[in-house]
Amino acid sequence: MSTPRDSSVGRWRKSSRSSGNGQCVEVAALDGGVGVRDSKLPAGSRLTVGAREWGLFLQDVKAGRHDAG
Repeated sequence: MSTPRDSSVGRWRKSSRSSGNGQCVEVAALDGGVGVRDSKLPAGSRLTVGAREWGLFLQDVKAGRHDAG
């Protein structure tokens, strides 16, 4: 994992299911993977994960493996 230096690379977006309460993350397709950042701190730290790992994570989310509660 790394932090991309250029936030202008990629188009940052948040889920259409975001509740608008400020507790969101944004994602962007970046060279070398998928960027993830806090929507409240767009100039703050960013995380980059590989595209394959991101896909596996999304599969787990859709399967309910990361539900809180």
